[in-house]
Amino acid sequence: MAQHGITHGFRLERVTEIVSRSAGCGSLGGVTDQLRAAILDLARQRGPSKTICPSDAARAIGGDEWRNLMDDARDVARELARTGDVEISQKGTVLDPDQPWRGPIRIRIR
Repeated sequence: MAQHGITHGFRLERVTEIVSRSAGCGSLGGVTDQLRAAILDLARQRGPSKTICPSDAARAIGGDEWRNLMDDARDVARELARTGDVEISQKGTVLDPDQPWRGPIRIRIR
């Protein structure tokens, strides 16, 4: 829920600024780059003791169309977990990014 420019406790303006600088808008690869930048920035803002949801990143770049970005956001989170940038958990258990998983996940910066 947004209040005074803050979404889920994150500074949406900051995320938008970082995403705009780090990714080419409008290109097919641009969405992946934007999601990657948003996930990393949001997770860094939260810190290693807290988590974010993939929907936080999707909302940050997708506006009203954020739901269309959810599969991509989860895929990018999986890639970031493979490279060791984040860890993905479900119900408090860290997930292996190379194993199949379904359902709600949380993302934590490493």
